[in-house]
Amino acid sequence: MIELEGVPELIDPVMVAAFEGWNDAGDAASGAVAHLDREWKGEVFAALDAEDYYDFQVNRPTVWLDNGVRKITWPTTRLSVVRIGGAKPRDLVLVRGIEPSMRWRSFCNELLGFAHELGVEMVVILGALLGDTPHTRPVPVSGVTSDPDLARTMHLEETKYEGPTGIVGVLQEACTHAGVPAVSLWAAVPHYVSQPPNPKATLALLNRLEDLIDVRIPLGELPEDARAWQLGVDQLAAEDSEVAEYVQTLEEARDTADLPEASGDAIAREFERYLRRRDPSADPGPAPGGDATYLRDPSPGRPRPRRSPDPEEEPGETPDPPQA
Repeated sequence: MIELEGVPELIDPVMVAAFEGWNDAGDAASGAVAHLDREWKGEVFAALDAEDYYDFQVNRPTVWLDNGVRKITWPTTRLSVVRIGGAKPRDLVLVRGIEPSMRWRSFCNELLGFAHELGVEMVVILGALLGDTPHTRPVPVSGVTSDPDLARTMHLEETKYEGPTGIVGVLQEACTHAGVPAVSLWAAVPHYVSQPPNPKATLALLNRLEDLIDVRIPLGELPEDARAWQLGVDQLAAEDSEVAEYVQTLEEARDTADLPEASGDAIAREFERYLRRRDPSADPGPAPGGDATYLRDPSPGRPRPRRSPDPEEEPGETPDPPQA
């Protein structure tokens, strides 16, 4: 049973999810949700039972000391709520976890149970994949959906991918079957520098999320971290002539492909983001009187949906963009 006594009625809530593992190149997606949680001081209100979904030989628990007392942290998926203040306040339900090892359909149904109880209007799932993209250019971020109407109204791509999929693709399809609007945002990470973290890809995902749900996201030190990351990769590439030549080849291919992007629509999107950041009424700080004290720690018991999605509507296998 889902217990939400400590969470108030939410305002236009959007669920934003990311999962470590196969769908998280450079930790870009999980890093983006972690950034939102940190900047808006989210507090966990629920956690899925790790025993049901994880192979502990694959995702091992960690032992740590708390004032001399040994404790164990189990790999799981946790949910938190943050309230965005400003002229048009709204709430985000943040889902951050690890791609499950088993029982994916039950996993998705449990998350959809939370979405249903919280009145979530849309689910946005973040992912990152390895691609032939140069680190010196803006990070490509694609927005895809299985819903043709949503693709048309929000200027997204209707996914046509066929092949192996991860939890991002399965959860998006589960949302479609349950009638919940769902979008996946994918950042392309250079395959020749795939080691985490990749703050530049994280920043690109947050910028695209900001445009999609029309909120101002505080970026903190992330832009500076992204610049430092690129300078570091520049230096490493300069020390290897073969890598430098390869990067130049990718740059030429990317510049040729991106010529149409130097359009009025692309410029308008950047200008709108600039205005949103300058608008003092779009302050993303906590709402007046809102200090997140309405949140509570999750109980040790396993949360169960009171009204789970129709068991006949099981997630299909329409996958997400290809992974390297």
